[in-house]
Amino acid sequence: MAFELPTDLTPELVPLAWLIGTWEGMGRLGEGEAEDEYFWQRVTFRDIGGPYLEYRSESWLTDAEGNKLRVLTAETGFWSLDREQLEADAGPGMIPGDVFPVLRSADDVQKLHTKDGFKIQAHIVQPGGISELYYGLIDGPRVQLATEGLLRSKNAKQYASSTRIYGLVNGELFWRWDVSQGNLELKAHASAALQRIAANEATK
Repeated sequence: MAFELPTDLTPELVPLAWLIGTWEGMGRLGEGEAEDEYFWQRVTFRDIGGPYLEYRSESWLTDAEGNKLRVLTAETGFWSLDREQLEADAGPGMIPGDVFPVLRSADDVQKLHTKDGFKIQAHIVQPGGISELYYGLIDGPRVQLATEGLLRSKNAKQYASSTRIYGLVNGELFWRWDVSQGNLELKAHASAALQRIAANEATK
């Protein structure tokens, strides 16, 4: 579907704006070889009025025709530009910030741009007691993320690090997720191609 940039975005969300909306599609686990399983996924990036996007992903294991077999996993979290938090920012907790955003114009946001793009952070929580903190870059319609910190509950399965890449190609969101479960190299975990099926569902 055609995407129009929202006119009321907080300025620092503009570099992330192309992600906003709900995306759905099919993917494959592992390297996507003949024996690797299929999944169906819905991903939502939602602007709720702050200087961050709310992220949610739901995935179901499917057969090759896309018929859902069972729930695979869900994730939730927040994506934002990586910058120092100032007195005018909201938080921690429910401490209110200033009425006006800290970065009030495109010029303010552009000052954060590096030769490689904008630095971003993403905090993603998985079921099973795993919480990931990613740092990375967004450069136009491309995102690269790598875990900087990872918290596992005492009963969580082994999980050491991961990387994620996203790209917008011909209107579709392509992504790949690589994971290390211990003292091993990163291995292909999953990938998918998603189509935007809805615009932002803001609660502002």
